[in-house]
Amino acid sequence: MSEPAPTTEDFDSLADAVTWAGLEIPAEHIAGLDAYRQLLWQWNENINLTRHTTLQKFAGRDLLDTVRLSEHLDKGDRVLDIGSGGGVPGLPLAILRPDLTVSVCDSVGKKAKVLEDMVQSLGLPVTVYPARAEQVLEITTQGTLIARGVASLKKLLTWLEPHWEAFDQLLLIKGKAWVEERGEARHHGLLKDLDLRRVASYESPLVGESVLLRITQRDSQ
Repeated sequence: MSEPAPTTEDFDSLADAVTWAGLEIPAEHIAGLDAYRQLLWQWNENINLTRHTTLQKFAGRDLLDTVRLSEHLDKGDRVLDIGSGGGVPGLPLAILRPDLTVSVCDSVGKKAKVLEDMVQSLGLPVTVYPARAEQVLEITTQGTLIARGVASLKKLLTWLEPHWEAFDQLLLIKGKAWVEERGEARHHGLLKDLDLRRVASYESPLVGESVLLRITQRDSQ
């Protein structure tokens, strides 16, 4: 029988939790990530931003997802985190990959203000848009759109359908339901001009398998 996952009392630091999650993150990045985590949890006491309020969940969910996502982004890419909420994966990504040009957006005014406060407090070169992704894409161009837990494939592709000329690819972190979501999107004709590939599959010690989906226009291959 496998041993149960350790509780937050098993960790004295974020570095310990990162090691438990099987991640290799340089010490200077861990310091920045821990500063972000502390700000996120402080704000979370006043506005609902995250349920991952243990070092175990922060490392085993938020950082694991962000690291795996970062492995599929080219150097110098322009990245927009849509529906960023408390900042994951956009803000940790900006800390882990300073070569990227990262922006985040959220249409909920309170959350956008929190994102702006965290960006300023951490000194991150991140642009915050208090708007929906569709509105941001009307005034900017991006290399990659990223999202985790924002909406189903059907909803996301419906929102983004008129805006594919404004970005190159969409990278989505999804759980086990991604196959059903793909079927729903196909049923509604939302994938007929798109190419969807599962580019990564990895195990979280907390939730099991997660996948990274890459969606592009077919003529952009």
